[in-house]
Amino acid sequence: MTGAAQNGIGLGDAGAQVNVYIANKPPMAEYADLQRVEPLQCGEIELIYRACGNGWRKVFNVYAKLLFALNTQQAASWQQYRDRQLLQAGSQTALLFSAPELTPAEKTVHIVAGRTYAKTLLEAGLPAQLHWLNNEFAIDQHHRLLVCPYFDYRQLNNEKLVYLAQLIKALDETP
Repeated sequence: MTGAAQNGIGLGDAGAQVNVYIANKPPMAEYADLQRVEPLQCGEIELIYRACGNGWRKVFNVYAKLLFALNTQQAASWQQYRDRQLLQAGSQTALLFSAPELTPAEKTVHIVAGRTYAKTLLEAGLPAQLHWLNNEFAIDQHHRLLVCPYFDYRQLNNEKLVYLAQLIKALDETP
């Protein structure tokens, strides 16, 4: 495993190359005592948003749309990708509830969802040097860390999602 998720706590592939960090985990007994990254099974995303509400559906939908925009998966639509691959073993994706473990030499992309959560992580000692590109997006190229609006349609709309995808692609273009 080479992904930074291997020592984190969350849902998805422990060897993930695209890690999204959010402050809260789904309020379900199954996830209350997570101690590592656990891959989801096919159909589990639907179970989470049915049990936890539309907010979780939005998180998963926005994550799937982002990866579809990056064109890094083999699926006919972002919905198919969400339902058949996202956060499952081998998906190279993780949704983490722990702080990023930043290793500059890795090709892993770290995305902190929400400016407020990013500020909390920095205050807790996250060793990042953020350069704010505007009021909603920040980047630390050295650590391949991005801050964006929370994964919600209103906060991270399609236009902003395209911008985030461009920022991720640009990380691979810079030395």
